Amino acid sequence: MDKKRIENIVKASWVAVVGNAILAITKIFIGIISGSLAVLADGIDSASDIITSLITLVTGRIISRPPNIKYPYGYTRADTIAAKFLSFIIFFAGAQMAISSIKLLLNPVKSELPASIALYVTGFSILGKLLLSRYLKKEGERLNSLMLIANARNMKNDVLISCSVLIGLVFTIYLKIPVLDSLTALFVSFWIIKISFELFGKTNEELMEGNSDPKIYKDIFGAVSKVYHAFNPHRLRVRRLGNLLIVEMDIEVDANMTVKESHVIAMDVEKSIKEDIQNVYDIMIHIEPLGNEEEERYGVSETELNKLN
Repeated sequence: MDKKRIENIVKASWVAVVGNAILAITKIFIGIISGSLAVLADGIDSASDIITSLITLVTGRIISRPPNIKYPYGYTRADTIAAKFLSFIIFFAGAQMAISSIKLLLNPVKSELPASIALYVTGFSILGKLLLSRYLKKEGERLNSLMLIANARNMKNDVLISCSVLIGLVFTIYLKIPVLDSLTALFVSFWIIKISFELFGKTNEELMEGNSDPKIYKDIFGAVSKVYHAFNPHRLRVRRLGNLLIVEMDIEVDANMTVKESHVIAMDVEKSIKEDIQNVYDIMIHIEPLGNEEEERYGVSETELNKLN
């Protein structure tokens, strides 16, 4: 397990915790003294993000555990499970916002105009959330962490929430059209719900050991073709383990070769794959005699791959 990667995930999670804590305290305080319920609600939303960031922090500790007899592949997929959990949090945040917006549209409530200071703290929140979102997205992509990317999307959603609050405040304070605040919030809530479904689907792909990028198969077949006496690679299966890849496949060799000679070819195939493809965790190769024919249900062959192209 990459210790440096785990340390970077934990560091990014701590940055998110501290950043959200500062924003939450500021918005809740200003929301109370300015009389703005929208800013107060935005502050409460930021407070919930502290919990989200703590989840990523705890998960960062979990995935650092070494493999054991119960989890022989280690704890790396805790990252994906955490990302799925975050997709639910994002969905419920969007759904709650949609429900609140619809209630205000159906039953508008006349209230005091909030103080102008609410505009400044909301602008500060937008800048802070935008910086946090970009930082987490950059780290998530660099470390190949679905969990950090999910949290970055959550922060990006919060930027939209704060923008809707800011627009609503502008119309409320200067143009005195408070209904646009609720309409904007409703639009943003639907966008947030859409993001949650996309993230949920992305985590499903890894948990169900799927692969939406056929290029990885092409690259592996290309690596095998470089090895002398390795024929007809087929039943290729690639699954993800966090940021790592597990490769399983069959190859054919001359039936007259010894076990030792076949083993050398298999080792050469493994070496070729690892040289061409990054983040390969494990490779399992099954040797078959050249020209072997049997019914094989699972995996991808070069013929099937070419049909897709």
